[in-house]
Amino acid sequence: MELSILPVAGLPEVTAGADLASLIWSALSAHAMSLAAGDVVVIAQKVVSKAEGRLVAIADLVPSSLAEGLAVRTGKPANKVEAILRESRRVVRAAPGVLITETRHGYVCANAGVDESNVPGAKLCLLPEDTDASARGIRARLRELAGVDLAVIVSDTFGRARRIGQTNVAIGVAGMSPWCDYRHRPDDFGVPLQVTQIAVADELAGAAELVMGKAERVPVAIVRGYQYEPREGAATDLVRPATEDLFR
Repeated sequence: MELSILPVAGLPEVTAGADLASLIWSALSAHAMSLAAGDVVVIAQKVVSKAEGRLVAIADLVPSSLAEGLAVRTGKPANKVEAILRESRRVVRAAPGVLITETRHGYVCANAGVDESNVPGAKLCLLPEDTDASARGIRARLRELAGVDLAVIVSDTFGRARRIGQTNVAIGVAGMSPWCDYRHRPDDFGVPLQVTQIAVADELAGAAELVMGKAERVPVAIVRGYQYEPREGAATDLVRPATEDLFR
């Protein structure tokens, strides 16, 4: 298997209501690029959220008493903490400079994915309401424009427990299985594997980040050559059920 990772540059600033798939297609065309059958289009969450109008003015956020208390504990602005709490199911950890929560999607991450980088004005960017639905909508439109079957991953940058540094992971998936399941397949010595499920959607998101970066204005990349399992797919399938979470 040979993989290619192709950056898609030239997208304009994305605003609420934008047809993101059309912007991607126009950027591809401007660089004499296209989409091929089997491509995986990886899209940064930030531009998806912008297209869906998921920005909130900081001045419009009135902190609750819980937000005020967590602001004191973490040293974060109380109105930002309020935005985080509104996007969260529960607070996982709170410490000076750190607020880890579980989002309504089930993702455990810093600040419920609420971010203020690469956002114009005094606003915060929230995760899409339904990241898998976002991926499905973009995929349907790209298939219509390109005339080929493909998969879409919406990616975001998460920290990792017990590991320093961040990596991009899949928070929205459409058109592919988010993992490669090796369970019950024999290893080199004929012994059936028991638990191995490789989170390929996360791996593809991380690989795409290598050409996307954080300040290069390249919010989209194409991973070409990976032979994924075609399926409707969902990033939420990667969320470990609470009953199996030994760290909860």
